[in-house]
Amino acid sequence: MTEETPGFDNEKPDVPADASASPDEAAAQGAGPADEAGPAAGAGDSKELQEVALTAQLDQARTALGERTQDLQRLQAEFANYRRRVERDRIAVKEIAVANLLTELLPVLDDIGRARDHGELVGGFKSVAESLETVVAKMGLHQFGKEGEPFDPTVHEALMHAYSPDVSETTCVQILQPGYRIGERTIRPARVGVAEPQPGSAQSASDTEAQAGQGDEKAATDEENGGPEQG
Repeated sequence: MTEETPGFDNEKPDVPADASASPDEAAAQGAGPADEAGPAAGAGDSKELQEVALTAQLDQARTALGERTQDLQRLQAEFANYRRRVERDRIAVKEIAVANLLTELLPVLDDIGRARDHGELVGGFKSVAESLETVVAKMGLHQFGKEGEPFDPTVHEALMHAYSPDVSETTCVQILQPGYRIGERTIRPARVGVAEPQPGSAQSASDTEAQAGQGDEKAATDEENGGPEQG
């Protein structure tokens, strides 16, 4: 007969609950908290990288926008300058065309002026002449040159020269042909006869003034001394 040891019936050794688990399962269970922290840290790094990338893209977009804005401003300035040049050239061409047309009409205006001076500007011819003068005046043509005005070589052309005691400077004493201008541009100078002071008149006048001044000075000196000296 086999004897059974008392107290050991149906008893099993104490084994930890996890002892029956495989090594891989134990490793998985032990590494659980660390694995949870790993994905969280990776997500944070990825977010920061995305923010850096977006910031770089935004800076590039701002730089490109600034460059395009400068290009647009430069093009606008160039276009404004081009428009000003075109407008200036257009005005200059128009003025040249008007000046050429009016220059061709100057002989006609001279004939009208001579007819008026001789009293021949009458009837229908007078109406036509006045209408023509009105039209050219509206186009900017102005006549200048009058007797008695000082001679100006920039707007007068002297065709006759004489001396006169009645003038104190070179003066236009006769208008042979009136001058014409458009605005500030002279298209024909006034053709005039001029007169200058007599060669000796200016010196004589200056001598007379000097003598008069000496006489006044002598009279003032005598008055200060109590009167003229008695001889």
